[in-house]
Amino acid sequence: MDWQLPSDSEPSAFVSEALVESLRGTPPVTGAWRDGDPLGNRKFCQVGPMEFERGGSLPHVRLAYEVFGELNDAKDNAILVFHALTGDSHAYGPAGAGHPTGSWWPDVVGPDCALDTNRFAIIVPNILGGCQGSTGPASVAPNGVEWGSRFPYLTIRDQVQATKVLAEHLGIEQFHSVIGGSMGGMHALEWALMFPGTTRTLGLIATTAVTSADQIGVNSVQLEAIRVDPNFAGGDYYDEDEGPSKGLALARRMALLNYRSPSELNERFERSWQGTRSPIGDSGRFAVESYLDFHGNKFTRRFDANSYLCLVQAMNSHDVTRDRASLPEVLGSLTLPTLVLGIDSDRLFPLSQQETLAAHIPGTLDGQQKAVVLSSPYGHDGFLIESEAIGREISRLLAS
Repeated sequence: MDWQLPSDSEPSAFVSEALVESLRGTPPVTGAWRDGDPLGNRKFCQVGPMEFERGGSLPHVRLAYEVFGELNDAKDNAILVFHALTGDSHAYGPAGAGHPTGSWWPDVVGPDCALDTNRFAIIVPNILGGCQGSTGPASVAPNGVEWGSRFPYLTIRDQVQATKVLAEHLGIEQFHSVIGGSMGGMHALEWALMFPGTTRTLGLIATTAVTSADQIGVNSVQLEAIRVDPNFAGGDYYDEDEGPSKGLALARRMALLNYRSPSELNERFERSWQGTRSPIGDSGRFAVESYLDFHGNKFTRRFDANSYLCLVQAMNSHDVTRDRASLPEVLGSLTLPTLVLGIDSDRLFPLSQQETLAAHIPGTLDGQQKAVVLSSPYGHDGFLIESEAIGREISRLLAS
């Protein structure tokens, strides 16, 4: 659950009036990528019909994905990377046609980086239910109308199952590593549990084995912010003049408060004003308010409200013990080399959750069954910002 864009995942900064002006005007009804838009570096895998864990089905599913680096003849140099909540397949590369923004992990994926595209083929799908080329609520159904409110409930396991078809499509029987951060860490963890033996190593970054009540509670408020927007129209807003941009922007503002640490926001903004008008009774604004508002409005131009609901609900479903066994038994089956990394200032996925993972996974690096702790002032988003430290630990995982 992070910003996923370079300009959004940098340390917090004041928003200039010029930037505020750049987002004037009504946002699009949806920020989803649509058929007919420039492809960019996207490729597509036709998954076919799917039935889902909690009921419901789709007559056809496709996944958008990108490959960075070359898959060798033996197809044993592939690394699967799962993105976080609002990410997409563009983990590496500049902005351009089809990719209005640059990559979200530019200093971790690339030539001579930890995920070295000179050595490995980095496979990054846009997860099922996303809005950047994969089948999601903004996709057009067989009757010529967007799925909207008819889109089925997805779980993390459903999304992983669709990604397994992508691996088969590419002819990959075993990945060198499967890695994910935040929600992507949930997918990586489920991959290892659902398909044992299909990856040699595992990277779990700022994630959890079970979505907690606290996290579900935070998520529920964001979901409700979208649903109460009058323009949400029960999820069927695609033919309207305006979409639920206010609700989506508000949900994003709520989320950002959990992506960053209190210390960073306090030190960066203190009680500064935005502009010259006082926020104390003179209709002015605090700088931190403007910062949150700007990024919320910016988000509505690149995401879809229904997709946000779908993906957050999938996060809420996450529980590796569901229909399996106890947590120690489930995690105890992971004997492959595993990186479990947490961030000391993360208030969204607190360090205690990574400590729980590491305590029960016998394959943790160094055999200590302890999480690697990254000290960072940037909270949950530290896994995007602290590229050097993250890259160092991923390199250690791949060398194991």
